Amino acid sequence: MYSYSVFALAVLALLLTPGPTNTLLALSGAGRGVRASLPLMIGEITGYLLVILAVAVLFSEFLKTHAGLAQAIKLCAAIWVAFLAARLWTLPSSTPIGEAITLRRVFVTTCLNPKALIVGLVLLPQAPLAEIWPHILLFSVLVGFAALVWLSAGALLIRHAGQSSPRLVRGTASGFLLVLSLGLAGNVFGIL
Repeated sequence: MYSYSVFALAVLALLLTPGPTNTLLALSGAGRGVRASLPLMIGEITGYLLVILAVAVLFSEFLKTHAGLAQAIKLCAAIWVAFLAARLWTLPSSTPIGEAITLRRVFVTTCLNPKALIVGLVLLPQAPLAEIWPHILLFSVLVGFAALVWLSAGALLIRHAGQSSPRLVRGTASGFLLVLSLGLAGNVFGIL
């Protein structure tokens, strides 16, 4: 079993990478501020743990032998992220950007996030649940840290841009989510 420091560095590198959940957190940080957005961390941690524990404990061997299911999960993620992009793009200008980011959306987005599969199948040691609990606890703490980074980035960077041109911020975030969605779909179909 590899060390906790190697696990922590790999998890942090993955969690700090831009993605759909992080985009939602940054937008909420920009729209509502860090403190008001903190409850979204519950949705993110719960979503990750639900998938990771299911994969690590129940479905690890099954998913390894049924690659099509992992591809189907990625396709569902691509569709969900495209939905989020469209929803963000079509928000009325008068709607504060933070209101569109709900705990449920963060939870569902995280459940469909391919990062959860990477953690559950690749980064988490393949061992009985009793042996991996310390890794799962460490992972949960790292998710909270990464979430704070993205909420703060949104509050500091996006908020200033959004005050002068909120439509530009929404359009950019929507475009980014659409590119992520197309990337996921392209990966499923072997295009990318």
